[in-house]
Amino acid sequence: MNAPYRPAPYTALVTNLIFPLHERVKQHSSVAVRKQLEQSQYWPEERLRDLQLARLRRLLVRAGTAVPYFRELFATLDFDPQRDLQSLADLQRLPLMDKAIIRANAERLKADDAVGLARFNTGGSSGEPLIFHIGRERVSHDVAAKWRATRWWNVDIGDPEIVVWGSPIELGAQDRVRALRDRLLRTQLLPAFEMSDAKLDGFVERIRAHRPRMLFGYPSALSHIARHARAKGQRMDDLGIRVAFVTSERLYDEQRAQISATFGCPVANGYGGRDAGFIAHQCPAGGMHITAEDIIVEILDPDGRPVPRGESGEIVVTHLATGDFPFVRYRTGDIGVLGKDACSCGRGLPLLQEIQGRSTDFLVARDGTVMHGLALVYILRDLPQVKGFKICQESLDLTRVQVVLEAPLDEPLRRHIEQGFRARLGAGVAVEVEQVDDIAPEKSGKFRYVVSKVASQAASHVAAGSPAA
Repeated sequence: MNAPYRPAPYTALVTNLIFPLHERVKQHSSVAVRKQLEQSQYWPEERLRDLQLARLRRLLVRAGTAVPYFRELFATLDFDPQRDLQSLADLQRLPLMDKAIIRANAERLKADDAVGLARFNTGGSSGEPLIFHIGRERVSHDVAAKWRATRWWNVDIGDPEIVVWGSPIELGAQDRVRALRDRLLRTQLLPAFEMSDAKLDGFVERIRAHRPRMLFGYPSALSHIARHARAKGQRMDDLGIRVAFVTSERLYDEQRAQISATFGCPVANGYGGRDAGFIAHQCPAGGMHITAEDIIVEILDPDGRPVPRGESGEIVVTHLATGDFPFVRYRTGDIGVLGKDACSCGRGLPLLQEIQGRSTDFLVARDGTVMHGLALVYILRDLPQVKGFKICQESLDLTRVQVVLEAPLDEPLRRHIEQGFRARLGAGVAVEVEQVDDIAPEKSGKFRYVVSKVASQAASHVAAGSPAA
């Protein structure tokens, strides 16, 4: 186990008094939940599975009693959670849940006795946004899970923090109460969707002035700031930053290296989303630990069957703190691998060995071969002239490439990119290369390097274990 964390006096005041009062006012139980999580994280996995089964039965009993959608579903299936749920494997008797089901049943998924539901939505960067609702229990458990993982890195709520984010929920809530809370918690928010050179200059100045102990944001946004600081010759590794938490996007190796080298700190990856919850967090020993007390993770093949640990498939989650608006066997659209071995840190929490990315991060060649977008990304990243890029697979026959260059696009470079892409995608594929001044982020503030409009085919093939190029 790690040595006890001893926060600075003001951080201790926030952790032990100010933030607990804040959570009590909001009727959240996150303080008590976090304390429970810090005990259970060292339980053996067998004991954690027993906890999952008990909490799953409680969730499904409530869903079958109080949630119209599940009352009807359980009646149709003749499924009684008290009678039929004897092991976690029995969860597979229930159908998968996806965004289309939630959109079609948004009102019928609310529990009859739910109080204080908050409306949320995903950013919709890969399609139509998803609107759903979250109750206080879910918020409390999500806050506690993130809080626990924060403390793994010897930082805590109340330590100075810079958040680089692009969600309209956060950025649209800067009222007086929110501003006061952020001042008390020593958190500053930088808008990730504003990444002009002038804005980046300001971001670097604000980070240096705030001297944060931790950074939190999209890996693409933090790496943009890191590259800008280095290009301007501005040192950022002398601020005492202890860790950079990244989430909500695939973390590429070069982004991790860039952020770590520039800010002089380790990078802690996190995996999850507004809809699915905080699924997994990286510890200092390197393991991506699943929040098993709150979330059941299944890895499934295209036919919905579980695959063995160590094999890839679609990540499907059941969030055990969602009784007010249940997420049961929810398809994330992401491809991942469950780990076979325990982490050296001593925690019993199971591991996500790999998070290979969203299904839309994959591409399909003309002959049906599925490859990760990195197969094309590396072609562009090996070119010193290319400062930025975005790849969009419109169809099996057409792929568009936007590039930001130091000089005008010439024919040799255009042909080199076209030939490299065709070697991967197929000789008959049309490759259109366009020079642009900047690559615009999504509305959420994220930068997507690869977008495939034939992603559903990619997801099926990758989950089946087709070899990547």
